[in-house]
Amino acid sequence: MLSNLLAHGHDIRSLSPRGSVPLLGVLAEAVGYEQRRNELYSWDGLKRGTEPFLVVQHTILGEGRLDFLGARYRLHMGQTMLVTMPHAHRYWLERGGHWEYFWFILSGREALRLAREVLAVAGPVLQPGPEGEARLAEACHALLTGSFSPAQAAVLGYQALAVLHDTAFAGEGAVPRAALAPELTRVLAHVEANLGGDLRVDALAQLAGLSRAHFVRRFAAEVGVPPSDHVFARRMDRVERLLTASEMKIAEIAQATGFAEANYLAKAFRRHRGISPRDFRAMRDEAV
Repeated sequence: MLSNLLAHGHDIRSLSPRGSVPLLGVLAEAVGYEQRRNELYSWDGLKRGTEPFLVVQHTILGEGRLDFLGARYRLHMGQTMLVTMPHAHRYWLERGGHWEYFWFILSGREALRLAREVLAVAGPVLQPGPEGEARLAEACHALLTGSFSPAQAAVLGYQALAVLHDTAFAGEGAVPRAALAPELTRVLAHVEANLGGDLRVDALAQLAGLSRAHFVRRFAAEVGVPPSDHVFARRMDRVERLLTASEMKIAEIAQATGFAEANYLAKAFRRHRGISPRDFRAMRDEAV
């Protein structure tokens, strides 16, 4: 429970290195309980390597910040952040701020599958409630203090993901992002529904009912990135999901995500992720 974790105190423990047990669907790599106060603390989801993994981070006290594909969140007490790597997001501590939290780093194909299901339904910030918080803290405390084989540690990692999965599919734990103007909300919904279609900036500006220049300024100011960057990031995210969860050919994925043909997608993916789509898919298969 949370009281046991608090009594144990701040601690970090490395468990199984990534890829060391390739047959495990959930691999618990590391776990920790930390406090950050008035210091530099910032993580960019596109600058943590190309191998896939995820972070579950639960706030106990204070406040963190998260920018997830342009949507901005404040991470308050009792809220849990879920993010995958590599991915277009950043989380950080504001200057002069205080953030106390515990966290898990997990990898493996099943871990990533569950994480994407949660993200698709509830987004990156959830509120699991007292019972869910207790289950998360119990898993963290056990991993910090116990002696486990990788398979036993995987069970506790799976427990943490199960809390978020239960929260997401109960339909009660998703935390809304900061409100946007209706015209920008309409554009974001259109982008999500039409990633394989025409998403040029001129068309999006027309949908918002704004001039092109005004639309670009408004979008960048309120969403956090220019509209073209947002569209590209959402398409890359969809490409990654299809490479992971489907057997679609690269050409079919290109057509489904708005790229003219497979070679163009491959060049864009390599520029964005640092590896080819085929290598990315092969790396995921090796994690099974």
